[in-house]
Amino acid sequence: MTTLQRPRRTPVAPLIRRIRAQGAFGLAAFVSVMIIVGFVVYPTAEIIGRSLGADGQTEWDRLAGANKTVSTIRNTMILGALVGVIGTIAGLVMALVQVRTDVRFKRTLHLITLIPVISPPFAVAMSVLTLFGRSGLISKELFGLRYDITGLDGLLIALSISFMPVAYLNFVGMLQAFDSALEEAATDLGGTLTYRFRTVILPLLAPGIANSFLLLFVSAIADLGNAVLLGGGYDVLASRIYLAIIGEFNLDKAAVFSVMLLVPSLLVFGTQYFWLRKREYITVTGKPVGEPKPIEQQSVRLPLVGSATVIAASIVLIYGYIVVGAFTKVWNINFSPTFDNILLVLRGAGREALFDTIRLALIATPISAIAGLIIAFVITQRDFRGRSLLDFASVLGVAVPGTIIGIGLLLAYNEPLLGGLIPELTGTAAILVLAFTIRSLPGVVRVAVGALNQLSGTLEEASISLGATQAQTFRKIILPLIRPAMFSGLVWSFARSMTSLSPIIFLVTPQWRIMTAQILNEADQGRFGNAAAYSVVLVTVVLFAIGVLAATTGFRSDANALAKRSSS
Repeated sequence: MTTLQRPRRTPVAPLIRRIRAQGAFGLAAFVSVMIIVGFVVYPTAEIIGRSLGADGQTEWDRLAGANKTVSTIRNTMILGALVGVIGTIAGLVMALVQVRTDVRFKRTLHLITLIPVISPPFAVAMSVLTLFGRSGLISKELFGLRYDITGLDGLLIALSISFMPVAYLNFVGMLQAFDSALEEAATDLGGTLTYRFRTVILPLLAPGIANSFLLLFVSAIADLGNAVLLGGGYDVLASRIYLAIIGEFNLDKAAVFSVMLLVPSLLVFGTQYFWLRKREYITVTGKPVGEPKPIEQQSVRLPLVGSATVIAASIVLIYGYIVVGAFTKVWNINFSPTFDNILLVLRGAGREALFDTIRLALIATPISAIAGLIIAFVITQRDFRGRSLLDFASVLGVAVPGTIIGIGLLLAYNEPLLGGLIPELTGTAAILVLAFTIRSLPGVVRVAVGALNQLSGTLEEASISLGATQAQTFRKIILPLIRPAMFSGLVWSFARSMTSLSPIIFLVTPQWRIMTAQILNEADQGRFGNAAAYSVVLVTVVLFAIGVLAATTGFRSDANALAKRSSS
């Protein structure tokens, strides 16, 4: 007698039914999970798995107890913590001057503060070396000093200036959205300016402080270009990873160092995330709010404005000297004006790198914007099982250092997957687009989540009560309100893609040249003039693209609108 066996049920059919039952939200949730798992979690797991393999275990045994490894880890943590503190304080000072003072040159300060956002972070290293190094224009020619700026000192200057705008943008958005009625109530109760700042403003700025420190900490410990050019004898994990791959061709050793770099990044990020996730900071309710009141107390106002002026002057000096280097015969030696460096960039390999970078960034920017908005919509619109985990995983791309993302993609997609459904991506343009997208996605997600969380639920309830569907409410009410934040996210994504180095340095090939890799190669060979020219051309392209983006989206990118973004 033949027994008929029931066909095995697969989880695919029930999953499809559940997605259909949830409508657009279910599809958005499925897409969000696939993006995060496929392009963030899986590549990171590949690195961890490589480090725990047989060869990886051998590297662990050899490296874990070595004195050089211990000092490298200590150096990395010190650098990240100091940059996090210095950059956060500097960003807060610049934001307070921008929002809470009435100085006439606020717009100029704002534009100067944003310069590092649209330039390669490690471009600062070249200027710092030529200004303050052993043969520096200021250190040697002006003061007669043979000061060695390489090491912790130089890295602190370069990294703090490079990443400070992230903190600044966080704080400007929060301070501008802050309801001054809260502060006025404290004033009516007799609170001084110091008391109001400590008891009212500072607690509400807690998300910005935590997020700024996180972003600056992770960015500093993962930064590769500055570490290579300015590190000197101050070894950090990012430079050790770079040397393990480029100099020794040892992926197992690089995987071990990557895990060492990943652990503190995730610990800092996890602490910040779980500390803030149960706290609410709604500042946009749909009701009229008072404008931020300028600080009139001179004992507070003058130090703030003076400190902001010094910071802005430092940025102008450092980046202005890069422009000088791009248009002189031999930077720091022969200051005869020339266009040779710029023409070199606009010809041959330089032109190829420029066009390749622009094409890939233009592809990655809308992908990251759409994906970020989808993920933010899923995270903020409903409370479901796994929501906190999805929220946490959505920003792993910023918690995971860029060097690890690059190596993870290299390991994860160096062969076909799922029976050839996903082809080998190593060496193709697709893997570079993935690296750009993953690196900029968390910023877009946090911008969208922050903007959506600042909207009171009463806005949506009022719209639905008047007969509007959820889709109409999202299109006609929510999207216009978060439009400034999304424009900021697009700008962030494009600028991030154009200026990223760490995620793509291990993925570039002769077929696809990237501007930042070209800059690092020129600077590493001592051709600082050529590297400066590449940087100037790159910044010019980014500025032009931002202007075009602003014009085509119908958005006026003035100082206030561009800065109205939430914590990244």
